[in-house]
Amino acid sequence: MNKLKVLMVDDESRMRKLVNDFLSRKNYEVIEAGDGEEAIDKFYADKDIALVILDVMMPKMDGWEVCKQIRKDSKVPIIMLTAKGEERDELQGFDCGADEYISKPFSPKILTARVDALVRRAYMVDGSECINIGGIEIDKAAHMVKIDGEEIELSFKEFELLSYFVENKGIALSREKILNNVWNYDYFGDARTIDTHVKKLRKKMGEKGDCIKTIWGMGYKFEV
Repeated sequence: MNKLKVLMVDDESRMRKLVNDFLSRKNYEVIEAGDGEEAIDKFYADKDIALVILDVMMPKMDGWEVCKQIRKDSKVPIIMLTAKGEERDELQGFDCGADEYISKPFSPKILTARVDALVRRAYMVDGSECINIGGIEIDKAAHMVKIDGEEIELSFKEFELLSYFVENKGIALSREKILNNVWNYDYFGDARTIDTHVKKLRKKMGEKGDCIKTIWGMGYKFEV
């Protein structure tokens, strides 16, 4: 089996080496970039990059801009790294299209586990599964969603979130349960991350976004 390629972007060579060492042990091939412009060049030069780990504070082009640039052309999973721990910075990361957000300092083992989880859910989904309900069509093999026959563009996490809602239609889901199932690991961040994703997902779904009902003080429920 060919090694999956991970693009590791950080202006600190020590950080790049640390992540490279841990991911290499898990049979990933790590491609390194030291600034935002180099990251963009290497990403578009290699069509086989399966995941991007992206630092925020970098010279030439910061992580936010790199993330937005990649998202214009690709749904590849993106993990943002930052030394900042404020909520607004995390929300900005998700607004740019990031799938995960990890504050420095972090455990390399936790980072590796999150990489494994993202890769597993992005590329190893059962290709036979297709869901069609109330004009919402979800094709897991193609990682595609159509609303009344029209394809809509969703990020990786938005796709996973919608799939989870549809698969659990009619069931009241707490934010903690959504995080544990959609993110597929013990999430230590703020559960309000869910609210940000749901808001963006509803907007992209148009009128069908009303199918995602808010249960005040608890979470959400999907109803057609």
